[in-house]
Amino acid sequence: MAEEKTFPMTAEGRDKLQAEVEDLITRQRPEITKRIQIARSYGDLSENSEYQSAKDEQAFVEGRIVTLRKMIENAEIISADDSAADEVAMGKTVTFQELPDEEPETYSIVGSVEADPLSGKISNESPMATALIGKRQGETVNVPLPNGVQIKVKILKVETAK
Repeated sequence: MAEEKTFPMTAEGRDKLQAEVEDLITRQRPEITKRIQIARSYGDLSENSEYQSAKDEQAFVEGRIVTLRKMIENAEIISADDSAADEVAMGKTVTFQELPDEEPETYSIVGSVEADPLSGKISNESPMATALIGKRQGETVNVPLPNGVQIKVKILKVETAK
């Protein structure tokens, strides 16, 4: 039997997935069921766009529930406490500066399922995080970008993610 894929994430990330599952089951699923019942009352289902739309949404929600449950079941909770205080690791927030003189940027390194760069959370699988993980505050690191270019960044600060 093939080994299940694990999903590295923080405890906070797992809790968010659990909250999404609860919302899908307790709020969205009943709303869709109600819309399907109302659409059925309109008669001929073959030309009923409300019915088809609700059935499509139901399929999406049920698929999302299965996906999220599998992620939660196979979650590998990563703790920032497993690394040195000044070492970049999953669950930590790192501030770095692209050299020679770019503005400092700050990101939390999280599992891919909870990544949201616009909220300052980058995936542990991203090129930046891959290059930084295991390095320490004060180090200069070469980061290969997907376009083939390499940039140099200096790690200014490492702290446990909030």
